[in-house]
Amino acid sequence: MGGISGARAYTPRGRTVRETADLRRTPRATRSTDPFRPALQVLDGGRTGGGRTARRAPAVGTTTSAAGTGRTVRPVRGDNDVTDPPPPPRRRPRPGGGGGPARRPAPAAARRRQSRKPPRPPRLADPHRRLRVGTLLVLVIFAVVAIRLVVLQVLPAQVYANGGVRDRIVQVDVPAPRGAIYDRSGAALALSVEARYVYADPTRLKDPAAAAEALSPLLGIPRSELLKRMAPRNRPNGRPSEFEYLARGVEIDTAKKIMALELPGINTDRDERREVPGGDLAANLLGFVGEEMIGLEGLEARYDEVLRGINGKREFEVGQGDLAAPIPGGHDEVITEAQPGSSIQLTIDRDLQFEVQRVLSQTMQRVAGSTGAAVVLDARTGEVLAQASHPTYDAANPLDPNTKPTDREDAATSFVVDPGSVHKAIVFAAALEEGVVRPDTKVPVAPAIKRGDQTFRDTHPAPSGTLMSLPGIMAYSSNVGTIKVADALGKEKLYEYQQKFCLGRATGVGLPGEAAGRLLPPDKWSGSSYGSVPIGHSVDATPLQMATVYAAIANNGTWVQPHLVKETIAPDGSRTAAPAPRTQQVISPENAAAVRTMLEAVTTVPDATGRKAAIPGYRVAGKTGTGARLVDGKYVPGEVASFIGMAPADNPRYVIAVFAHTPKGGGGDIASPAFKEMMGFALRHYRVPPTGTKPPNFVVYPR
Repeated sequence: MGGISGARAYTPRGRTVRETADLRRTPRATRSTDPFRPALQVLDGGRTGGGRTARRAPAVGTTTSAAGTGRTVRPVRGDNDVTDPPPPPRRRPRPGGGGGPARRPAPAAARRRQSRKPPRPPRLADPHRRLRVGTLLVLVIFAVVAIRLVVLQVLPAQVYANGGVRDRIVQVDVPAPRGAIYDRSGAALALSVEARYVYADPTRLKDPAAAAEALSPLLGIPRSELLKRMAPRNRPNGRPSEFEYLARGVEIDTAKKIMALELPGINTDRDERREVPGGDLAANLLGFVGEEMIGLEGLEARYDEVLRGINGKREFEVGQGDLAAPIPGGHDEVITEAQPGSSIQLTIDRDLQFEVQRVLSQTMQRVAGSTGAAVVLDARTGEVLAQASHPTYDAANPLDPNTKPTDREDAATSFVVDPGSVHKAIVFAAALEEGVVRPDTKVPVAPAIKRGDQTFRDTHPAPSGTLMSLPGIMAYSSNVGTIKVADALGKEKLYEYQQKFCLGRATGVGLPGEAAGRLLPPDKWSGSSYGSVPIGHSVDATPLQMATVYAAIANNGTWVQPHLVKETIAPDGSRTAAPAPRTQQVISPENAAAVRTMLEAVTTVPDATGRKAAIPGYRVAGKTGTGARLVDGKYVPGEVASFIGMAPADNPRYVIAVFAHTPKGGGGDIASPAFKEMMGFALRHYRVPPTGTKPPNFVVYPR
């Protein structure tokens, strides 16, 4: 025991137990004398040195073999050899704050904790592996993009290309130049000139209100109307419209001003505009066209299909956004070539037309007339050499606010009147043709005659039983004498010859809306009709219809359909004559000559009704009339003064009819002077030599 107790006990590190106890009492010495302790703690899973020492050194109170002999050595407390016991373990404060000693873990739990392997340290990332993965991903992305590009550019490339082009394609009409209208000498009465049209692309308009405000004064179109035309809309195929007309026929200078504004979505292109050099010259005949260059009235409307031609179509490529303009070198294709319209040449003589219009206008202003008409016919061919209306308008500006719709009507074909005494020529022509009278027949007359409930009087009354010659009845426009001749003819025959002279139906001169007039059938006659119809009442006719009656008498009894169009001129310059006019023989040449002679008395017999129509040096035949005007089947206040005549009477060349609706009437006093001035100009204009013979010496009241 003494040997055993006197031996020193050594720890695994070569220290005695006492030395170890001393080290534990001095923590500072422990930390400083073992510099590897922190590293060992990390490698040991972060456990403290107490835990590691407890595993390597036996706890106090246990036995240890001495010097590896296997004998149990117990520490003996002595003055030199006995070691101090190890310090107690640190106590953790209890959650409740108690100060009692901590409960020591059970020995089994301590053994499990001692046998647990320390966790492995975290594995660091491998940069080479990360680089390989990233490179692989980039290569995959590039491969997908390359394959897609090949698919797009090689396989359906044309499909996608065409789809892109379609989005930039705009299709517009290529206006076909409208044919011109010429007078008989080839002078232009209406023609088309180069202009511009203004259009909007609603998909590119940035500020429609501001654009409309800027364009309104330049185009003369209200701002509200422009906004309507700029409004977005879809085409029949469902796609938004990229082209909407704002104005047609804009002058080139105006178009330049519009382009200078640089309004997004607003552009101009080539167009045409209708020019009427004469302004109001033959305006009521010519009519006018609308913005779309379509005839709306007059000859422009009647021959619209001939004049208009066929528009072409053009496709071109435009840019997008702010570059909304045709792309130079882009897709530009003419789908359909425009086919120009044909031109028409009229029978109108512009110089004669001007003079006839001037005289008619002055006459109507002098007598404060409301409506007037004048027609000049070539008696042999039926060509209309002049056809004037009052009031008239400027065909270059037909929508002038100061112009009434009635101002645009052609009075010669729409002015329906009771012709009055100019109708008497039909009664005498029919009576001669039917053999009821002869040129030398004398008719007993009286101051007045009664038919039905109405009394008819003469302006030149003669004593009862007085005989009057047929020329005398014409010269003094005797109602009584005419009614007696009509009684001998009969109402059926009179109605028959009215139809033969083509009353009661439109002449077909070539103007739209021509009035047909109206005749009173014999079975509709009343008692007063036997007096009113022969002297030109209860008969509705137009000035042109009555002019053709006298043209038939001038043309040896052959009625010729009046016409305005002489020939058609194709775009290549070839000419096609108008269809031959319709003709029909009404009376024999001999009876026509007899009627012409009777009509000469009107301008030669002293105090005759048409003396103011006489033209020095020329023989003139004609008849005055005083009728009434009908509007919507009703008579209106005032009278219609008229004169229809021909010259030279012995070999007629021209027939002129003048009608004037005046407040007070006047017959020959109003219309005869106008006829004289018009006919005198026509004879001089066409260089017709003066008549070489003198008119007969007429006797009004033979004995």
